[in-house]
Amino acid sequence: MGLLQPESGLLFWMTLAFGVVFVVLARYGFPVILRAIESRREYIDSALDAAREAERKCATLETRSREIVDQAEVRRNEILREADAQRKQILADARQKAEAEGQQMLEKARRQAESERAAILGDAKREIAALAVAITERMLREDLRDRDAQTQLASRLMDELDPKNRKTWTPD
Repeated sequence: MGLLQPESGLLFWMTLAFGVVFVVLARYGFPVILRAIESRREYIDSALDAAREAERKCATLETRSREIVDQAEVRRNEILREADAQRKQILADARQKAEAEGQQMLEKARRQAESERAAILGDAKREIAALAVAITERMLREDLRDRDAQTQLASRLMDELDPKNRKTWTPD
């Protein structure tokens, strides 16, 4: 016989060895292999479920983060509006205070001007009174019997006491 034609005994023993190996594997090997494959399939399924759950959580977190960002932007706008309102209020208060102080300063200046005016009028009245006394004194010193002499003397004295060439009056 040749290499390509096996003998019947060899074929029998080979079939028998194959059957024994197959039975042993079917009895002890295949269940272990099937359990390992089933365990691997379960692990892969659980990993896929975990991945789906993680993806869902990521989507939830992304939605939540968008909500938080939107809320933060709304809060920021609120704070900016409040700050602007406070700024306007502070400016209005400062403007009102400045106006009140300005009014007080104007009133003080008016009172001071009025008191200076009163002082000037008082000084003028005193000087007029002094002039009148001086004129009267000089008129009484002179021997004034007629009206023309009195008028001439009064005119001359007024010219002497004229504010343009006025001198401080001193009694003789």
